[in-house]
Amino acid sequence: MAESELFDFFSRGDDELLADPNWPTAHEALLTGLESGALRAAARDADGNWHANTWVKRAILLGFRRTELATIPAEPAPFFDRTAYPARRFELDDAVRMVPGGSAVRRGAYVAEGVVIMPPAYVNVGAWVGGGTMVDSHALVGSCAQVGENVHVSAGAQIGGVLEPANQSPVVIEDGAFLGGLTGVFEGVVVREHAVLAAGVILTAATVVHDLVDGTTHRGEVPIGAVVIPGTRPAKGAYAANHGLQITAPLIVKYRDGSTDAATALESALR
Repeated sequence: MAESELFDFFSRGDDELLADPNWPTAHEALLTGLESGALRAAARDADGNWHANTWVKRAILLGFRRTELATIPAEPAPFFDRTAYPARRFELDDAVRMVPGGSAVRRGAYVAEGVVIMPPAYVNVGAWVGGGTMVDSHALVGSCAQVGENVHVSAGAQIGGVLEPANQSPVVIEDGAFLGGLTGVFEGVVVREHAVLAAGVILTAATVVHDLVDGTTHRGEVPIGAVVIPGTRPAKGAYAANHGLQITAPLIVKYRDGSTDAATALESALR
């Protein structure tokens, strides 16, 4: 089915879709389109802003409602999941390095040539992972997350999934960004091109990022090339002052330059 046909099919009401006998054919076409990169759960506008492709996310959600829980045979113990999104199978021609050790990519996720997935890592349905990206051990690329080309997702990094509500834009990590170990990016935050998050930085939609270079603040977005480290600020109120309490406050301490690029050259060496 062409994209326009899928759009028309999945733009109808849920009750009608749930009862449509042609849903399995449309669902398979949806998965194929997502895995080829022809369909995406989010898109970037000409002005650089990202928006959710609501009909695609609705179509993904429908798969969970339309299918039943089933046994997935495995040793030493089976798994149990909805049948709409089994683990994706790769072939040698896909040119994806799926290193042995327990990683999984769900069907409906796009993984480009040259991606390296170290074990154990997980890429969920609707995600988009660009060429040359490294997804390191214990890292998560959540449902519908958009990860650009040549991104390094370090060990333990969590890129949150935003599947519901369908109209909410997912987490976006743009080309060339570097996510340090145990970082977390959630709730539709956008990390712009070549930005660097130092180990332990946690970002949500409500997190205020303080820019020490420009003397400004950012919320929901990390600027192009920004280098962000964990920081703190004093909590408000007499009780906080009396007890020396602090609140997490990520800090932009510089913007990426040659020395920063050298510090992130580990990715190239690993290849």
